[in-house]
Amino acid sequence: MGKKVLMKGNEAIAEAAIQAGCKYFFGYPITPQNELPAYMARKLPKEDGVFLQAESEVAASNMIYGAAGAGARVMTSSSSPGISLKAEGISYIAGAELPTVIVNIVRGGPGLGGIQPAQSDYFQATKGMAHGDFKLVVLAPSSVQEAVDLTMEAFDIADRYRNPVMIMGDGIIGQMMEPVEF
Repeated sequence: MGKKVLMKGNEAIAEAAIQAGCKYFFGYPITPQNELPAYMARKLPKEDGVFLQAESEVAASNMIYGAAGAGARVMTSSSSPGISLKAEGISYIAGAELPTVIVNIVRGGPGLGGIQPAQSDYFQATKGMAHGDFKLVVLAPSSVQEAVDLTMEAFDIADRYRNPVMIMGDGIIGQMMEPVEF
């Protein structure tokens, strides 16, 4: 058993990804998930990984496509409006059967939404995100520890089924601090 560490959910997801072997992260800042890319920017280069802040959500989805196509363990993160912008790229990734991990720290409400807890992206993620007749594997943690466990498992699931896997939490999971074990 590992040592317990008090961490914010977004940072714990980032650390879990690094421990799962993620070497490339491409993202674009948007609340309520900003701590996740910030953590990756600080920590990933120290682990011989690459962090790149893309110029847009669309660019980030195309960057994970390229890295996954080259065989890298890769992740991106965003929030509801950003995930909508990434949808076409995710469709291409699914069609190419490339393993990737996508984190959606959900915003509630229509349009840009707010940062309150919500499950408003559930149908988008599970019933059809974009054109192309594809489905995502969606993992929805209910605690920070579960977010850690599911993030680590997401990379293996993506590799096994050659499919994008989405970790779908909400603003509360992302901002909450809990003791977690890696």
